[in-house]
Amino acid sequence: MTLEKLKKHFPWITLLTLVVFVGALDSNFLRPENLLQLAGDISTLFVMALGITFVIYLGGIDLSAQSVANMTTVLATLMLPIFGASTAVICVLIGALFGFVSGFVSTKLKVPSFIATLAVGGIALSVGQFASGQRALYMDAVLRDQSFSWLTGNIGGIPREMIIALVLLVGALILERRTTIGRAFKAIGAGELAAVASGLRVGRYKMAAFAISGAFAATAGLLFAVKLSGGSPEMANGFLLPAIVAVLVGGTPLTGGVGGVLNTLIGALIVAVIRTSMLYLEIPATAQQIFFGVVLIAAIAFTIDRGKVRTVK
Repeated sequence: MTLEKLKKHFPWITLLTLVVFVGALDSNFLRPENLLQLAGDISTLFVMALGITFVIYLGGIDLSAQSVANMTTVLATLMLPIFGASTAVICVLIGALFGFVSGFVSTKLKVPSFIATLAVGGIALSVGQFASGQRALYMDAVLRDQSFSWLTGNIGGIPREMIIALVLLVGALILERRTTIGRAFKAIGAGELAAVASGLRVGRYKMAAFAISGAFAATAGLLFAVKLSGGSPEMANGFLLPAIVAVLVGGTPLTGGVGGVLNTLIGALIVAVIRTSMLYLEIPATAQQIFFGVVLIAAIAFTIDRGKVRTVK
């Protein structure tokens, strides 16, 4: 088997190797309840990574997801007393709107996606700071339980946020593999110029991908707010880099066209096991971002399709 053919198997090989490594550090890690807790803890980050996957699948990048999630925690906390359970729908729509704006700026104004999403992320951050008065907000526990009981607790010992993440994964997988828009995403990621030549309305599909990413980021923010019973313009800080790492190490390169949401599931589990291993190795939290930065560089260098990149600027 050639290296090129072996490359697509690297994500699950990496995951298996890491599980064995951490299991060797502490045999309790391999207990079913601990593995279930691990999967539950990574659910919110995984939801954010799912949305980012669609943008990277097209060959773009979304740097606004963390800020949109932060803003959503604030807005959800403020809107809950007014709109009740409908707050969830409103927050997801707001996230989709911010994502759509990123896509519009990138496609219609020809601004590179990393600049467009960075700018829109800055706007989302400012909205969160203004709405919260730059302070932490707290939800009324009774009202939270009345409106969002379906987001909290366990079902058969399985955290509900994990079940929601799996439902979203199934939905994203159907969207990616069984719909016209999913096939269009793949075509654009594999070769945008060829997609344009074939008559695809590439701009519309790109805006749709960014809107989907924004909606998933807002969903992640809602999960944060309900789980922690409040909101803050900094609540999701530190999640953007691991989320992007999850997409890339899972096997969806920045050049797009291959990989997808199922790969992101493997990537998110890799991130979860890496985090756990750093706890066992007593690596301080401040150093974890450094590690993920190194992993991000390595993932990009290893997975990027150099046939699509003639020059690097």
